[in-house]
Amino acid sequence: MATSAVRQKFIDIGANLTDPMFQGIYNGSKKHVEDLHEVIKRAIANGVGKIIVTGGSLEDSKASLELAKTNDVLYTTVGCHPTRCKEFDESGEPESYLQQLKMLVLQNKEKVVAVGECGLDYDRQQFCPKEIQQRYFEHQFDIAESTCLPMFLHCRNSASDLVTILKRNRERFSTAVVHSFDGSKEEAREFLDLGLYIGINGCSLKTSENVDVVASLPSERIMIETDSPWCEIRPSHASSKHVKTVFQSKKKEKFQSGFLVKNRNEPSNIIQVLEVIAAVRNQDVEELATVIFENTMHVFFQSCWS
Repeated sequence: MATSAVRQKFIDIGANLTDPMFQGIYNGSKKHVEDLHEVIKRAIANGVGKIIVTGGSLEDSKASLELAKTNDVLYTTVGCHPTRCKEFDESGEPESYLQQLKMLVLQNKEKVVAVGECGLDYDRQQFCPKEIQQRYFEHQFDIAESTCLPMFLHCRNSASDLVTILKRNRERFSTAVVHSFDGSKEEAREFLDLGLYIGINGCSLKTSENVDVVASLPSERIMIETDSPWCEIRPSHASSKHVKTVFQSKKKEKFQSGFLVKNRNEPSNIIQVLEVIAAVRNQDVEELATVIFENTMHVFFQSCWS
């Protein structure tokens, strides 16, 4: 098992640790024993000091919060993902759904560090039409405004509308990170001009164009994440040649304790994201790790109620 040479503490700003894959379940089929405890232990051993578990709906946020309460390194977001915003109407009481999200935040200040995952996703409108996404994304600024928390934003093929809504509500939230960013330099600049941060993971580093965008970002506005169990850096990615730290893995059907599961991303892999960013920017990896760590602490762990 590889061990990160960088001893600076990492913060993974986005990990879907409530996903069934960490219970050994893939597409409804049990392939191996639950190993989330191993995943968290491995992350800590490789320098990950904090992990923000992503909440994507009312029920998912409740589950993420309960998980966060089990370990001192875990925190969570609370919000509704754009592809799940139909839940507001399906609940029969959209205002009640919003208030329940808000109360979940207010009653758990020690563990909730951001409002989200919320935003817009125009690639998957089969799950929720964009008009509904826009309506209930805008509603969630109410939570950010009343709690002073930053926002954890989702943006897929929707940057123009997302920027418009953010501008309209800019006085209602402190700041935000656009996570899993895969947009253009121009789109990044619009978010940066609003005082926002950019979250980078393997999905942000697929193509040479993606890599060029990441190389152009100001280091004081970068955060890193895994988006586990998704968005790993794959051999086919333009960025893969810059990865130095490789962990041993086994196929899920041949699960073995102490090994990563092949093609299932996890927080310990965050070192690879850092290595790529440092390489394409020609920056010292330790120095960049420190800047990114400080960015993340400033935004998520120094809120107005901490």
